Amino acid sequence: MARTEIALRGPARDALLVLGQHIREARVQRGWTQRQLASVIAASERTVSLIERGDAAISIGHAFNAASAVGVPLFQIEDPQELAELRHRGEVILGLLPKRVVKQKEVPRELRDF
Repeated sequence: MARTEIALRGPARDALLVLGQHIREARVQRGWTQRQLASVIAASERTVSLIERGDAAISIGHAFNAASAVGVPLFQIEDPQELAELRHRGEVILGLLPKRVVKQKEVPRELRDF
């Protein structure tokens, strides 16, 4: 099966590259090979290589697992309890939102060039 090319726009591309750089830096500082990290996150060495290169086709789950495994904070939050609390607050907020969104007739101008 052929890989799907994902075209990233705006800061999404930079964010993916930065995450990959941080993961590689932390992995090397720990003295781990790509093979060792792959074993820890139950992925292939190729997947780790793609994560570190900022490839958009890798799964976000693998990227987040790799970041967690080498100690790269997700969302700039180092404390796992704080991240869990943030998740809970998000669930509460989402529970207050309407179940359906009424379709707008037109895309807002500020989002047209995204």
